[in-house]
Amino acid sequence: MEMILSPLAASISELQKDPLALLEEANGEPVVILYDNRPFVYLVPADVYENMLKLIEDYKLDKMIRERLAKEKDDAIAVSLENL
Repeated sequence: MEMILSPLAASISELQKDPLALLEEANGEPVVILYDNRPFVYLVPADVYENMLKLIEDYKLDKMIRERLAKEKDDAIAVSLENL
């Protein structure tokens, strides 16, 4: 059985019947659309989706920075302040 990661679930039929009512009922929360009683797609408000994309981009940037720092640390030459 697959985990449903939403407080509100609906069938494709319910979505087709009245999508606006379904989204209003969700009150800004994600809605999982079920197909054969399994999660098929999640509907999220536009601002939530935009924030998710920003978080993913931040994660990718953080990962890239950490990789570069690790590489540069290996290539770094130790120097004391007196030698500068």
